[in-house]
Amino acid sequence: MELSVSHRFLNYSFLPRSAHCKQRFQLPNHVLVPVNLQHRKVQLFPTYLATPPMHSTVPRAFDDNNGSPSVATTQGGRIGEVKRVTKETNVYVKINVDGNAVAENNTGIPFLDHMLDQLASHGLFDVHVKATGDTHIDDHHTNEDVALAIGTALLQALGDRKGIYRFGDFSAPLDEALVHVSLDLSGRPHLSYDLQIPTERVGTYDTQLVEHFFQSLVNTSGMTLHIRQLAGRNSHHIIEATFKAFARALRQATDYDPRRRGSVPSSKGVLSRT
Repeated sequence: MELSVSHRFLNYSFLPRSAHCKQRFQLPNHVLVPVNLQHRKVQLFPTYLATPPMHSTVPRAFDDNNGSPSVATTQGGRIGEVKRVTKETNVYVKINVDGNAVAENNTGIPFLDHMLDQLASHGLFDVHVKATGDTHIDDHHTNEDVALAIGTALLQALGDRKGIYRFGDFSAPLDEALVHVSLDLSGRPHLSYDLQIPTERVGTYDTQLVEHFFQSLVNTSGMTLHIRQLAGRNSHHIIEATFKAFARALRQATDYDPRRRGSVPSSKGVLSRT
């Protein structure tokens, strides 16, 4: 249904001007708009109707304390950016929670890169990870430090967590495998992990590192995370279904709840990393 709205109800602040006459484009006396907008002050610019821009805290530079960011405020998505350097690894992570599924991942561990691509694709996050490490020994340190940096980047991107849904829950099938993930961006790190991966390796990737990845991410992000395998026999399918379910659950939890009107989703009034 549409209705006719008079100009006095319209917000013209986003209408473009002509480059030559420097006058606003002329509109008819009445404009047809959807009936569900009849009680709003309508802005004639679709981007702002759909998703108003958000101010977010974005780390821009780093001091010498192993990746502790200096913070600046900008317009755009919620972004976390971390550089973590140790004697074992050198890791850079940048995540935009409000991204477009852009994935640029090079950890030196091909299977982990593939899983991080799932995080971007199914969470609709922009995920940029570059890492070098002592993979000539094994993948343990790089796997761990990448996860620690991703958790820290999420912590930064979400800030005080005002207005988000906070909870996410999703079950992802992949052929014979089915994995359920439930999470709470509570500020309290906890992992409950129940996967039965039948092989010790997928390619060169040690499947024990899956649990260690999520434990490290939980520790720095302040997330409560439950992972349950409901079905599955193929190791690759089980792990990939886990990352897909995690991505979708995290997307649910980080999305904005319009009914909250920017309030913290907690009866305590605060969600902090404890």
